[in-house]
Amino acid sequence: MGTLGTAATVAGLAALLIFASSSPPLSPPARAQAAAPQPDYHPSMADLMTLAVQPRHTKLGLAGRARNWPYAAYEASELKNAFARIARTVPVFNGNDTAALVTARIRPQLDQLEAAIKIRDGRRFDTAYADVTDACNVCHRALSHDPIVIKVPDAAAFPDQDFRSRAGH
Repeated sequence: MGTLGTAATVAGLAALLIFASSSPPLSPPARAQAAAPQPDYHPSMADLMTLAVQPRHTKLGLAGRARNWPYAAYEASELKNAFARIARTVPVFNGNDTAALVTARIRPQLDQLEAAIKIRDGRRFDTAYADVTDACNVCHRALSHDPIVIKVPDAAAFPDQDFRSRAGH
């Protein structure tokens, strides 16, 4: 760009800045939208299972298969927390007390899984993880959701995450 082009560009920018500083501020449209009441979001049990439980179950299985114990411990805790949040969000499902279902049908298996992770026992983890998976399916059948069958993952659904353990873990 020649000297004339540069001078024209500088002059144009200066005019734009002078115009912008002398104009009244624009009222943000977001402020008007925020004033409107937002509808409450009430996720269904299926939404919560798909968003909170299924990915945690999968990641836990992949971390355990890789024997990445710190990450498996994290995901086991997150899975327990997901079930607790679901029980608070949907306290009754199909006439059943959600917290009682989780406590009776899932919690004992999750406790066994956490124990296996704590002692870094791969065989015990595999057995406990299979038991957690079976408990999910027992619960689905008890709630007349037989078509929903959970299995031990055979592939990573998260291609952007490395489940291998890092040195020192």
